[in-house]
Amino acid sequence: ILRDVRGQVAGIVEERDATGEQRRIQEINAGLMAGQAGRLAGWLSRVGADNAQGEYYLTDVVALAVADGVPVTAVCAPVADEVLGINDRVQLAEAERLHRQRVARSVMEQGVTLFDPQRFDLRGELHCGRDVSIDINVIVEGRVELGDEVKIGPNVVIRDSVIAAGTRVHANSVIDGAQIGANCEIGPFARLRPASVLAERAKVGNFVEVKKSEIGPRSKVNHLSYIGDATIGADVNVGAGTITCNYDGANKHRTVIGDGAFIGSGVELVAPVEIGAGATIGAGSTIGKAAPPGELTLERARQVTVKGWKRPQKG
Repeated sequence: ILRDVRGQVAGIVEERDATGEQRRIQEINAGLMAGQAGRLAGWLSRVGADNAQGEYYLTDVVALAVADGVPVTAVCAPVADEVLGINDRVQLAEAERLHRQRVARSVMEQGVTLFDPQRFDLRGELHCGRDVSIDINVIVEGRVELGDEVKIGPNVVIRDSVIAAGTRVHANSVIDGAQIGANCEIGPFARLRPASVLAERAKVGNFVEVKKSEIGPRSKVNHLSYIGDATIGADVNVGAGTITCNYDGANKHRTVIGDGAFIGSGVELVAPVEIGAGATIGAGSTIGKAAPPGELTLERARQVTVKGWKRPQKG
């Protein structure tokens, strides 16, 4: 940026066209310009290509404006990083890294504990309560709210979700479009898909997927289950390997499980189906009809032992 003897902006010269003395100037053009549109059109029509590169320089309008008696003001960026030029993927990655560092600093200034600010990625809007802690490699997208004393484990992705106070999200979990109540336990390796709602003290454990379902207070789905299009009441225990069979190939159907029900391991609930309050479903059952409240319902083939049976031998 060239200045006259009074210190006023006189013009901008490209490095390739600059003299040795001009190259020693430390004030440079970052590429951002603003001016009156009507006058700018006139100056652009007068820009020539008489330079080392034979190009039309937009920056020449500065000297043209000065020549016409129009004052030009230079605004200095307070931080050089704000006006970094990006010409390739390497420079883009460097600029993104600087942006993430500023974002992480802002989050920590709000009272959030980041285990490693270099490995935290906020790609949206984050609102946090008191004493929130976030472990490494966490990605936050969209609008996310974390209540007081929420703890987020490593390698977690949270998108467009609300997580109430005291909840713990363990490692490698994905939460997308979910509403999670207070003091819940999520994961590790859990997936909450859009329209999942967990009431207070609910538990969704390892390798559990929940989609478009409500899980009531203190209910537990701890292991290896798929809960889709379901309403689960309070104090329900869902055993390992339970599946709500919600899709018939054309339409989705709902499963309703009443308060205090106990679902054994390896159960298939073929929707639409309702399990009554306090009902018990025996392990390994496939349930396609309503199970009455307070009763044991099971559906299994009779166990048979074939005496003398031998497995086929190879060769």
